[in-house]
Amino acid sequence: MTLKELSTLLGLSPTTVSRALNGYPEVREATRARVVEAARKHNYRPNMQAKRLATGRAMAIGHVIPATSRHEMVNPIFSDFLSGASEIYAEHGFSVNLTLARAGDQERTYRELHAQGAVDGIILHGPTMNDPRIAMLQDLGLPFVVHGRASGIDLDYAWLDVNNVRSFARATDLLVDLGHRRIALLNGLEQMDFAHRRRIGHEQALQRAGIACDPALMLSDEMTEDYGYRSALALLDRPDPPTAFLVAAIIPALGVQRALHDRGLRPGRDVSIICHDDDLSYLRNGGDLPIFTATTSSVREAGRRCAALLIEQINAPDSPKPQVLLEAALTIGQSTGPAPRRS
Repeated sequence: MTLKELSTLLGLSPTTVSRALNGYPEVREATRARVVEAARKHNYRPNMQAKRLATGRAMAIGHVIPATSRHEMVNPIFSDFLSGASEIYAEHGFSVNLTLARAGDQERTYRELHAQGAVDGIILHGPTMNDPRIAMLQDLGLPFVVHGRASGIDLDYAWLDVNNVRSFARATDLLVDLGHRRIALLNGLEQMDFAHRRRIGHEQALQRAGIACDPALMLSDEMTEDYGYRSALALLDRPDPPTAFLVAAIIPALGVQRALHDRGLRPGRDVSIICHDDDLSYLRNGGDLPIFTATTSSVREAGRRCAALLIEQINAPDSPKPQVLLEAALTIGQSTGPAPRRS
């Protein structure tokens, strides 16, 4: 089916149908929904070359991937984010441009993408403290949305983030209410902004409870299963081991669970675990009864929402920069219980 045939079927002009499918804000939502539904029903696919010529756009969204093993983008969580974002891209006729950037080359990569007209916008991943990429992208005038935020950056830019301070404060409060006083924090890489904020939330909750922050119980590394396993073993072998673990993601939490098993300990009875769960499509936190008590926020849904925010910026570049702060749910699972009595 062609654009002209679809517009005739709907009784609309080809321009209105094209604008509805491309997310232009002047099209009424009822009209947009009717056009999108008809396009799906009749399997309409726009001619991408004609669309690029007509709009002067690349019809592509850029994602720059760092060529390093120590970055939150190179773990499996990124694939779920991209899957969610791609659903929205497809609805609006955009493709994905994945570009590899070597260490120290990210700024040049963004500049080349812009100079070549290869992308219409960027999703910026893994913001660090005082991230210099934000000011650089603003200077380029390239629409972008940050998945996360960057502490220390006093600029007006579009972002979507989880309230990491509050989520880890709530998790710590729960462990304190259960009687735990020695709580280990297995955090992500703390130059990453999300990990920095989670540590702040954890420390604030401890301070409110009158519990001294013990640096020996606060670790930071790439969020792998092996990191969780080896860190938990080392902490459990201390003379005064932690009675609870607060873990940055479900993947290292599985490592903590394995370490407890190796020491003959049962999660929820002998040692408690709370983790952050990104609600990964391939790694569910149990069924009706979750395995882990967790702060939960879907990274796939974050991908969808970041993509929608970016397309809005592309279509209406002079509109206010959206800033969205999501609250993580606290889900009670089988991995937490009262602090055990020490002899």
